Amino acid sequence: MSDNINSRTERRKRQVTEQPKRPQKKLPNELWKKILLGIVALFLLVLVGGASLFAYYASTAPDLDEELLKDPLTSNFLTKDGDIFMKFGAEKREFVPYEEIPEQMKDAILATEDIRFFKHGGIDFYRLGGAVIANFRSGFGSQGASTLTQQVIKNSFLENEKTLKRKAQEAWLAHKLEKEYTKEEIFEMYFNKVLMSGTRYGIGTGANFFFGKKVDELNLPEMAMLAGMPQSPNGYNPFKHPERAEKRRNIVLTLMERHGKISTAEMNEAKKVPVTSTLLAEEDREVFGKYPAYVDAVLDEIEEAGFTDLLSEGVTVQTALDPKVQETVEAAINDPSYYESDEMEAGMTVLDTKTSAIVAIGGGRNFSGRNLNFAEVKRAPGSSIKPILSYGPAIEELDWSTGQKVVDEPYSYTDSGKSIGNADGDFLGTLTMRQALYWSRNIPAVKTFEEVGPKKAEAFAKKLGFTYDAINSNNALGGGEEFSTVQMAGAYAAFGNGGIYTKPHAVKKLILRDGKTEKNLRPDPVTAMKDSTAYMITDVLRDVLTEYKATGRRANIENMDIAGKTGTTNYPASIMKEHNMKDHYVPDTWFTGYTTEYTISTWGGYAKYTTPITTYEQGRYVPQNLFRDVMSSIAKDPGTFVQPDSVEEAAIVKGSDPIMLASSFTNRNNVSNELFVRGTLPKKASIPEKISIPSPDGLTAHFDANSNAVQLQWNYDVPDKYSSLGSPTFNVSVSVDGGGAQNITTTSDKQTTYSGVEYGKNYTFHVSANMGGYTSGSATTSLLIKGADEPVIEDEPIVDPDENPDDHNHHDDEPSDTDSDDDNDSDHEEPGQSDQDGSDNQDGNNSTNGQNNQDQNSNQGQGQGQGQGQSNQGQGNQGNQGNQGNPGQGQNSNDGGDTSSDSSTN
Repeated sequence: MSDNINSRTERRKRQVTEQPKRPQKKLPNELWKKILLGIVALFLLVLVGGASLFAYYASTAPDLDEELLKDPLTSNFLTKDGDIFMKFGAEKREFVPYEEIPEQMKDAILATEDIRFFKHGGIDFYRLGGAVIANFRSGFGSQGASTLTQQVIKNSFLENEKTLKRKAQEAWLAHKLEKEYTKEEIFEMYFNKVLMSGTRYGIGTGANFFFGKKVDELNLPEMAMLAGMPQSPNGYNPFKHPERAEKRRNIVLTLMERHGKISTAEMNEAKKVPVTSTLLAEEDREVFGKYPAYVDAVLDEIEEAGFTDLLSEGVTVQTALDPKVQETVEAAINDPSYYESDEMEAGMTVLDTKTSAIVAIGGGRNFSGRNLNFAEVKRAPGSSIKPILSYGPAIEELDWSTGQKVVDEPYSYTDSGKSIGNADGDFLGTLTMRQALYWSRNIPAVKTFEEVGPKKAEAFAKKLGFTYDAINSNNALGGGEEFSTVQMAGAYAAFGNGGIYTKPHAVKKLILRDGKTEKNLRPDPVTAMKDSTAYMITDVLRDVLTEYKATGRRANIENMDIAGKTGTTNYPASIMKEHNMKDHYVPDTWFTGYTTEYTISTWGGYAKYTTPITTYEQGRYVPQNLFRDVMSSIAKDPGTFVQPDSVEEAAIVKGSDPIMLASSFTNRNNVSNELFVRGTLPKKASIPEKISIPSPDGLTAHFDANSNAVQLQWNYDVPDKYSSLGSPTFNVSVSVDGGGAQNITTTSDKQTTYSGVEYGKNYTFHVSANMGGYTSGSATTSLLIKGADEPVIEDEPIVDPDENPDDHNHHDDEPSDTDSDDDNDSDHEEPGQSDQDGSDNQDGNNSTNGQNNQDQNSNQGQGQGQGQGQSNQGQGNQGNQGNQGNPGQGQNSNDGGDTSSDSSTN
């Protein structure tokens, strides 16, 4: 059987293998021809279309103008009001003919900018091919392939835009330029027209400005530095950024060696020379014109936007400069009386709080544009960072109140385990967030940062223009990353502007030579935080300038609504030991403050980090003093910060966790008025477990025979300290003939009516107060209503036991129902209660404060009862022999049928 199966299987396999193979289908030759023709047609279409587009762009290109090729036009810089404060490009230039340019200088430029300059016809197709590949990989405009010829065209005629139109026009004009001028003439144009830094054009001018030399006197490192500067004229300025300048110089030296212009030994030897070693001495450098620190900022922004080349085309630069504010800032910073030494420096940035436009910049003492601009120099911010990395994020992300409990106690970083200290070496224990910030306590700031979390804190700071490489808890105290006064002012302006952040900017727009085309450089505003966060931080920062022992009190200006924060940095222990520093020496001091009108950030310190601030009034407090004096001078009509609807205020118990609202029972020393994000207000108030609230008094009962009803009235005056319990209500009850008390009503009024009384019954009425869940003792009065022909007799007042039997066990710190500091007596004697002999009531009248005079009470009640019970029949004195001295008491000509009684109060 198995043999048969195997044989059948073998036959099937043979049948499958013996089947003839089907021939594969081939594309017809005609289809291949069609596909090939389609590709060729598409290529030709693209080629013709590209050529047509290029021809169109070339036809719209401007004509070559020899004057523009050789000399840049003057650009006008305008103040915020449109007045010209600087003509850029009108400075003297050092023109150098091609023949006088050293060969090594030419080599440095060509190796850096265009090594094939003398071989191409204006466009380097080899270089262009590499740039095309790079643009496909990284996007159009990511890498350029401009030759020296194209750069001359771009600097003279075209806008600095990475567009296809500009590239086409640039290529066409470069081709024309190569046809009309020699290579040497084109190189000379580039050499003498390129922007070097600030307002200096031409490499010859740069040689004189930076080194005080002519170009034929330069050495190799100096030539390499000048050749590399045109890529970023202000960024590679060796006066301002020596580290960047040296790095760029070394790149040029490497390119020269790679292209065989210098040997490896020459390259290495040149790289060893510090870039600062051959710079012109500071006292010998040229001084910028008017407002050099502000011009510095303007040029930096234009360069960052990629429009530096436009400055040689006669553009108009609209800035936000306010000359009066600028001059005030310069005068203050230059005043030597502020400083502890001639070497101490300060930097200041003044912004419009609403727009973050830079209205003034103080670059340093006697800043000339040839030295460090301390308004833009970055330094560690110290405690100025706390609202940005700790408390701002806590309100934004965790809905913290300004009264949030924080504890200032011994603590260590969670990420490193290193212990943290406060500036005074002390710990203040439980604080509110408000106190921790205006006293600038370090430990609560770190705890808050860690509770928010590094990622959320970093995201909050990033929206305010602060970036971190690797954020950690140390950053919460201002360590690690460094920032400038421009950045700090921008962040704080957002707190003063309802949470709207705009990047600080000096330039609003560029207007091109045609007078119509504009380049907008004003950054767009963004929402960095909720308006509730911005206002709550602002409200706390107000206290920095006003609260007792707060850190910014010297910056305060009377009758001006200001918020702000101080900042101080410390030296590491290793540096203090190395330089034999005292404990109070610090490297940096800050104050950043704002009104609704202006925001000012000020830094103080020394150019050299290891030179310490050694004093307080003319050292650490320099930024506060400068802020106060400048703000006092420039403020016009600052308003007050307005609390938004998203914020509500409430009194809380300081240190409560979770937060409890303060009540009228809370000791005033423990109460703090704090802000909350609307909707997060706590519902629970701090009220003692045992409270004796006041009892009603003056309870009276009047019987009306006509209506057969008793009208009850009483008094209730509540001291202010009980206001937290709410409005009172009253429980009214009655007991008949000594029976159990029955509830009549609960009312918020101080009167009620009891109907359906019966003659011959004895009624006892009770009134107690209820407030906030607490019940007082009762006010009580009684009426004995006899038959219609009998006098109504009032029983002696009954004193109910206090319904709060534990009142006499109050602790000393618990409020009672009186203003006395003493505890309630254990025998429950009420204030004003008399002795039993009635000596305080000789005229027979009962008092309403609970006096109990048994000798007089029954006679008075009989006299009243008879007069009223007999429906005013003239029997007022019957049976009232004990009250003959007061005959009118038994008569009532107006309400003959009423029966009244006196009361007692428990």
